[in-house]
Amino acid sequence: MPDDRPHVLFVCTHNAARSQMAEGWMRHHHGNRVRVSSAGVERSYVRPHAIAVMKEVGIDISAHASKHVDDLDEPFDYVITVCDHAREVCPYVPARVKNLHHSFPDPSAATGTEADQQAVFRAVRDAIGAWIDERLIPQLQE
Repeated sequence: MPDDRPHVLFVCTHNAARSQMAEGWMRHHHGNRVRVSSAGVERSYVRPHAIAVMKEVGIDISAHASKHVDDLDEPFDYVITVCDHAREVCPYVPARVKNLHHSFPDPSAATGTEADQQAVFRAVRDAIGAWIDERLIPQLQE
């Protein structure tokens, strides 16, 4: 049976934090309406802080793995870059419907105490979630 839900791809530099959090948020809150994936322009690992702050809001991304955009061999309806670096260096991944961009700060660059770093990841998580819920989902429904 074909899956007619639009397929969304989130792209950031390492597929380690921002795109992983966006994928998790979108799947958890809107997975009944969209299929969602994420990838990066460089392969890395999912940051433990990203896993921890997503768990705080009931979203488990602990089984996610960092993927490179070249690993994906399927069409996407929407390709969304979530950092300026990925937008600048990403090999062009064509979207069937639309390519979008919204840059979020890199929480992996946070310094300070463990609590300071965790606070940055929380702030980025919350910004991503609000943007998806308030701006992206309405665009996908147009």
